[in-house]
Amino acid sequence: MESATKFFTAQDVAVLQEIIVHRRDVRGNRFIDKPVEQQVIDQLLKAALHAPSVGYSQPWEFVLIRDGAIRQQVKDSFDGANAAAQPVFGDRQDQYAQLKLEGILESALNIAVFYKPSEGPVLGQTAMAEAGLYSVVCAIQNMWLMARALNIGLGWVSILDADKVAVILNAPPGHRLVAYLCIGYTDGFFSRPELEILEWEKRRELESVIWYEHF
Repeated sequence: MESATKFFTAQDVAVLQEIIVHRRDVRGNRFIDKPVEQQVIDQLLKAALHAPSVGYSQPWEFVLIRDGAIRQQVKDSFDGANAAAQPVFGDRQDQYAQLKLEGILESALNIAVFYKPSEGPVLGQTAMAEAGLYSVVCAIQNMWLMARALNIGLGWVSILDADKVAVILNAPPGHRLVAYLCIGYTDGFFSRPELEILEWEKRRELESVIWYEHF
C-alpha cells in the first residue's frame, strides 16, 4: 500500500496561509481586458480535480463559457434575481443597489460548476445526501485558492436562477448548478474583503464561533 512521502516546510505553510488570508471575491469592476491562458485554466481545473469528495465520487462537471450571447442570457438571469433581492434588505436597499455583485460580461471566462449525482450508492453519502454537493464546493474552494496563487481574479455569482441557468447551458436532467464563476485578470486585489471595507459585515472573531463538547 502506498504511503505519503511529501512533507511540507514552515515556509510552505506560511505561503499557504498568505494565499488563504488574501483570497478575494472579485467583481466585474476589477477585471481587465486580458485573456486567460489555457495553461492557467488547466491549473484551475486540475486544482478542482484534486479536491476531496465523498466516497471518491468526484461528482463535479464544469462548463467553460466564453460566448457573449450565452453570457448575456445568464446576466439577464442575474439582473432579475438581483432586482428581486433588493427589497429584502430594507433600509439597506440603496447601499445594496450600489454594490457591483458580478462580472459575467467583464471577465475573460465564465465557468459553471455542476453537481452530477451518482447513478448508484456512494460510500459515505447514504446518510447525508448533501455530502455530494459539499464535495463540489470543496472543488470550487481549490479553484479559488489556486486562482489567488496565480494572481487571477475569481468571483462567485450566487444571485441567479439556477434552474434557468441550467436550461441556458443545456444541462442534463439531474445536474444541479452549484456555482457560476467569473474568471480573469484583475487590476488588483483589496487588502481586505470588499464587503468588510464597505462595512456591510464584519469578520467574526474566533472565540465567537467555537464551542466545546456541545452548544
